[in-house]
This record gives sequence, structure tokens and C-alpha cells, in this order.
Amino acid sequence: MENLTFILKKKTVTIFLVMIAVGVLSLAYGFLGGVEVKRVAANLLLNNYYFLSLGLIGLFFVTVHTIAESGWQTSVQRVGEAMSAYIPVGGGLLLLFFVLGGLHSIYPWTHSDHLDAILLKKVAYLNVPFFYVRLLVFIGVWSLLAHYVRKASVNLDLHGDMKYFNKMRTLSAIFIVTYAVTSVVSSWDWLMSLDPHWFSTLYGWYIFSSMLASGFAMLILVIYVLKRMGYLSHVNDEHMHDLGKYLFGFSIFWAYLWFSQYMLIWYANIPEETIYYLERHKYFTNIFYVNLILNFVIPFFLLMTRKSKRVFTVLVPVSVIVIIGHWVDLYMAIMPGAVGGEASGIGIVEIGLTIGYLGIFGLVTFWSLTKAPLAPKNHPYYKESMDYHTHY
Repeated sequence: MENLTFILKKKTVTIFLVMIAVGVLSLAYGFLGGVEVKRVAANLLLNNYYFLSLGLIGLFFVTVHTIAESGWQTSVQRVGEAMSAYIPVGGGLLLLFFVLGGLHSIYPWTHSDHLDAILLKKVAYLNVPFFYVRLLVFIGVWSLLAHYVRKASVNLDLHGDMKYFNKMRTLSAIFIVTYAVTSVVSSWDWLMSLDPHWFSTLYGWYIFSSMLASGFAMLILVIYVLKRMGYLSHVNDEHMHDLGKYLFGFSIFWAYLWFSQYMLIWYANIPEETIYYLERHKYFTNIFYVNLILNFVIPFFLLMTRKSKRVFTVLVPVSVIVIIGHWVDLYMAIMPGAVGGEASGIGIVEIGLTIGYLGIFGLVTFWSLTKAPLAPKNHPYYKESMDYHTHY
């Protein structure tokens, strides 16, 4: 029988701490090395939002399967729960970013001298006090639900009492309904309001689809690392096949929403809508097309066959590409509005800060894995997951 308790070794902790140190040094370089403050702030927003979203997708993975009473994912459920442990950490870092000047640095609607006729009509929603109210509600609700879902899951494994499973189902339903609204509204607040004169009714779902793909890619990578460490031997090719199908499907879903938003704006050709893409075409042409290649073309062709979704030699490289690709996608969403084309770039600050945040995310996730058995053997569907085999 495999070891069901994950042990976080000092070597692993050291790697994460070195990554965090790289992030801190990159941040220091950004402030002391003559990099524009807006560019540093935009990178902090990018990484805060990106890694917080990965934690939320970890929780989404657990909760959506819980309310569906799915059984196959039980073997990898702990990985999603561990990713969700980052939510209060990422939420706290995001709140700190806004409080310490990030909000005023890159959001034009926070400056009274920038309020024209259009923005004055939006001031009932786009104002600083109401922004912080929504921010605190989002972070607070997500963090509380992540905590209590995890607590119910651990208690279910400890006691085997179905009341904890029922409680987990109730909390999962609350999270799914809540997240359906808050994920969209938070993307309006934190991302779309960087271009406050522009709006898209597809925007919230587009951002959500991007985070779905990158979240499942991260889930696959964490499982791969754990298996390389000698854990999760109960996770077989069938489980990875289903995760690969998710990655494949959500990459197509993202491309569908990307095309839908772009095509409708291009076809209508209304100046107040096309300005969003004009900036991106003019200053970010190469990144604009690289974004499509990384997030759609590569995963579509490499994951098309059944076999490719079942082997780590394909799943891992594609997952890495998708994680990088959706970081690029978020870069495209933030940088043109926050910094502008001429002052943007991908250099020490962008790469170093991302490595640092990845270190924080990794440390929190792997630390959380030590707090409960990797296999929830008292879960009512655990045996079903252990014996999981598909026939197609």
C-alpha cells in the first residue's frame, strides 16, 4: 500500500523559497532599476489575479464534481483542495496590492481629472469605496467556502459519516452559484475597468474560460510532480485521460469565446468597441498571434488523439504551454490598458515576478497537501475511483 501522507521535503521547500526570492529581487529591480511604476503595478496585478484564479479553479474542480456526484475524480480531489488553499493567500496579496497604491496607479477611473462624460455615467459602480466593498466580499466568500469545503472533506475522511458528505455537497452548490456571479463581476472590476470606456458582454466568461484551461493544466502538473515523487500510484491512465479531455475541451471553449468576442467587434466596426483591439494590433501584434498558437493551435492538435491524453510525455509539455499561454492571454488583457504599448515589454520584471508568484503558489499548495491523506479512502466514491476504467 502506498504512503497516503505527503511529506514536504526541505529540498522542495528550498526550491520554492529560491523562486520567491527571485520574485522579490525582480520586484526590487522594478522599483529601483528605472522601470515605469505602471508596468510594475500591472505585473503585480497580472500575477495576483492569475495565481488566485488557479486556486479558485482547484476549488471549482472539487465542488463541481461533488454536486454532480461524480466518482472518478475522488483519487485526485486532494490536489484540487490543496490548490484552493492559495485562495486566502492570493486574495490577501491582491488586497495588499490595491491598498498600497496599485488601484490608483493603473486604473484611470480612480483619477477625478480623467472622469469624462462616459465615466461619469459609470461612477455609481466605478468608485473606490464600492470597489473595495466588492473586493472584500469576493475574497471573503471565496476564502470561507474554500476553508469549509476542505474541512468537510477532511472530516468525511476522518469519520466516514455521510453528514459531512452532504455538508460538502451543500457548500459546493453554494460555491458554484456564487462563483458563477463573482468570477464575472471580479473580472469586470479588476481587468475590464483598466479600459473603462470599453466593455464586452462576453468578457467575464472569456476570462473564466482562460482560467479554466490554465487551472486544469496546473492540476495535471501537480499530479505529475506527485507521481514523480512516488505518490498517487492509485491515479491511473483513465484519470489522466479525463483530465486531458478537460484540458482539450476548455482550450477549444476558450478559442470559441475569443473568436466570438473578436469577430463580433470586428464585424460591427464600432469605434468605441474596436479601440480595444486596435491598441493590441498596433503594439502587441506578435504576442496577439502567439496567444492563439499557445492556447488553441498547440493543445488542439497535440491532444486530439485518445492516446495523447493518457501519457505524461504529451500531457506535461502541453500543460506547461497552456499555463504560459494563458499567462500571455492575461498579459494581453492587462498591459495595453494599464501601461500602453510603448512602455510594455516582457523582461526581468515580468519573468522574475511570475517565478516568484509560482513559488508562493507551489509552497502553499504542497504545504496543504501534507495536512490530509492524499487518498480520501473514506469518501463514498473512493472505491469507484480506484476501480475507474473507461471503455471508449
